Amino acid sequence: MANIKSAKKRILVSRANAERNKSIKSGVKTSIKKVYAAIDANDKEAAKSALLEATATLDKATSKGVYHKNTSSRKVSRLAKAVNQMA
Repeated sequence: MANIKSAKKRILVSRANAERNKSIKSGVKTSIKKVYAAIDANDKEAAKSALLEATATLDKATSKGVYHKNTSSRKVSRLAKAVNQMA
């Protein structure tokens, strides 16, 4: 355990930030799974609405600094491509 006051505070702050980031990442993963579930069920309308939700979730995560801009763009691009390739 740290002895210096500022180091103790950094530990607490980084713990709180890690919890927040974990929650946001979990939400992103869930929204991505919903898109792929709709694709597997061959439900184009559900896939499109899930894609919209997933895109919004990813954009929020990016704005909060949880994901890098390029990572977010890559994930959205792959999801959109998968939805557009549905029969």
